[in-house]
Order: sequence, then structure tokens, then C-alpha cells
Amino acid sequence: MRQEQLFDSAAGEREVPLAERMRPKTLEEFVGQRHVMAPDKALGRLLGARRLQSLTLWGAPGCGKTTLARLIAQETGAYLIGLSAVTAGVKEVRAAVDEAGRQWAHYRRRTILFVDEIHRFNKAQQDLLLPHVEKGTVVFIGATTENPSFEVIAPLLSRAPVVVLEPLAEEELKVILRRALVDKERGLGEIAAQVDEAAFDHLVGAAGGDARIALNGLEAAVLTTPPDETGGRRVTLHAVVDALQRKALLYDKEGEEHYNLISALHKSLRGSDPDGALYWLARMLAAGEDPLYLARRMVRFATEDIGLADPQALVVTVAAQQAFQLVGRPEGDLALAEAAVYLATAPKSNAIYVAYGKATNEVERSGSLPVPLRIRNAPTALMKRLGYGRGYRYPHDHADAYVPEGYLPEAIEEQRFYEPTERGYEATLGDRLKRWRGQRRTKPTKDTA
Repeated sequence: MRQEQLFDSAAGEREVPLAERMRPKTLEEFVGQRHVMAPDKALGRLLGARRLQSLTLWGAPGCGKTTLARLIAQETGAYLIGLSAVTAGVKEVRAAVDEAGRQWAHYRRRTILFVDEIHRFNKAQQDLLLPHVEKGTVVFIGATTENPSFEVIAPLLSRAPVVVLEPLAEEELKVILRRALVDKERGLGEIAAQVDEAAFDHLVGAAGGDARIALNGLEAAVLTTPPDETGGRRVTLHAVVDALQRKALLYDKEGEEHYNLISALHKSLRGSDPDGALYWLARMLAAGEDPLYLARRMVRFATEDIGLADPQALVVTVAAQQAFQLVGRPEGDLALAEAAVYLATAPKSNAIYVAYGKATNEVERSGSLPVPLRIRNAPTALMKRLGYGRGYRYPHDHADAYVPEGYLPEAIEEQRFYEPTERGYEATLGDRLKRWRGQRRTKPTKDTA
């Protein structure tokens, strides 16, 4: 079994994308990830000692995960087998393990089994790797753009610790792009292209830390720019914008970035930052998130983080959801934006959230406490003889429609679940409850209405 096409070089063949042609062939060419690649860092120490260890590489697209696996094999003299979890299955894994056994038996050569997008393997497929990693038949390197805590089984993570790779910084992307512009063997050096600074900056910014997007965008812009009378090509901002068409937003509606962005929206609302709220809302909508999902999350926020500090918050968010369903996109986006700004600027209180949590905890703790007799329903003569409803006083027959007594079961009659804040409308509620609770008699009275 030969090494997979995933790692084959095709330099010089123009139909191979620039990003593939420009893959670093040595550690000296590798750009970025100094936080793990420096000589005193984890990977740097491993490579310096020419030691092999199973790893899980977690990072955004285009940050160098596949290239790094190839360079680790090259630096340590290991045989490299690359699989994509999108297309590979049990058969391919077993074939790789068999080949690893042959490499060791015939050449005393260790094998790295690199599995790209390891999060695509199900639990059974990941379990299949475990005994071979434990015995050292293969050194496992998995690559994923998703949070391994959610996507990779714990036993495999314990044997292949996570190395977090960062999106490439703009200066690092510029180094990669400039190298591609002058490289005559693998890059665009023979074309004699010059890129305007504004075009260069836009390309780097639009790439979002992804070298693949940056390189392929550069190639498209250069190749679609006609040569001038001297044969050179001047790549303008317009050419780059046209080549990129639309910035690719990093987002996965079922992955970690989904949770990162919805968390950012929630925290912006909770932190009373309407600008942050609008940005994260727009970011998720632009990336293809379901608008009604966002509306539902804002409805939840209205009850959880605002509550009765501003009762209108729930009204506004439900109205925004209904308005979106009525008019659709793009006009309906404004209804969601209005709700987001309202929630961000409203007074905040989680008193309802806390109170309901206390009440549910009490139910769990004390179980089915009996309903006090005086507030039980008494539709039959027997129930009345048994005391159902006896002593109940009808609040509307009293001043201010209030009777100063409690309605909790006797065993927990002193409990207080809801404690309003002094923010917004809850300040009014707090004054009212303070007055009522001060008047309240906790024992049932004898008189009847």
C-alpha cells in the first residue's frame, strides 16, 4: 500500500491548485504555529528529538494540519499513510494497519496513520483504531476542525493528546503569498505579477487565517488579470474582489463554531452591547444560520436574562419572530436586528431564571407535598365536609385585592423563590412584594369569605 494521494506532490502541473503546489516541503518553509512549533514548545521538542507520538491536531481550515503531519513523518523518517475520514472506512483502516505491520517487519520503519477530518469517523470506526495505537502498530495523527471534546472518543484522545493550531495571522499569510508570487518552480514567479497593496490587504483579510483560501484567491486573481504590453500583470483590488466573489465565513451549523458564535451573541446581549449583538447576529445570518433559530434564542434570552426587569422584552422578541415569518428575508432580518438591540439595551435581571431554578430544586427535594386544605378545590359536599377550601379568603373581596397570607405547602411556607432586583420594572415589583410580605400571615385563618 503506497502513501495516499493526500500527500503526493504535483509541482509544475498547472492544473493543480496553487495551495497544493505551495505546500511546504521542509520545516524551514512551514509558516505559523510558533506557539507549538518553537524549539521549546511541545511539537518543537518532539521534532528536535526525532520522536514520534500520536497526536490530534485541532485547528481551523487552512492552518497547516495536513502539511504538519507530512513534515512530522519526513523529519522522523516514518512511513506515512493518509486517509480521509470522509471516504475511508473499516476496510481502509485495516489495510493501513496491515501495511504498517509490513513496514515494520521488512524495514523496521514506524508508520504514521494520518486521518484527516477524524470527526467524520463514528464511534465504532474510532474504536477500531485504539488497539493498534496502544500496541504501537501505528502512530496516529488525527486532524479536525471540530472540537475534539465533542467529536473524538475519550480513549483515543487520551492516547493522542490535542495540539491546538491557530488560524494564520495576517503577517504570516503575507509571507506565504509573497513566496508564492516569486516562486518560479511551484508558484507564480514566471508570470511576473504585481499585486496592489490594497488588493493584497483585502486578500489577506478575506482569507480569515486560511492559507488555502488566500493562495487560491491569489492564483485566480493573477490568472484572470490580462497581461499588459510588457507581459506583466498588475492585480488590482477589483480583480481580487472579483476572484474571491464572497468571503467564506468560518461556520458549521452543527459544530463548535456554531456554539462559539451563538455564545458571542448571548454574551453581547447580556453585556448590554448592541453593537456586538448586531455584529454576531449579522455574522450568523451571513453564514447561513436559520433565522428562526436565532429568534428562538432571543426569546429564551428575554425570559432568562431580562425577565420582569422589562416585561416588554418577551413581547418584542415574539413579535420579531412573527414578523420574520410574515415577511421573510431579507426584510425580516431587520425585525431580528430590532429585537437584538432592544434586548441589549434593556435592563437585565435573571431573577425569574433563578427563582424557577429554586422552585424546581425544592420540588425535587421535598417531593409531593400536600396542597393546603384552604386552597383546595371543593366541588362536592364530601370535599367540603373534609375541609377543602375552608378558610380561604377571596382576595377581590378585600382592600387592594390582597389577603396577607401565603399559599405554599405548610412544610415550606417560609420559602422565598423570587427575589426581584432593583433594575427596571422589577424595582416596582420589589417594593410591592416587600409591602405584601411584610403583612403576610403564614398560618391559615379561621374566617371564611
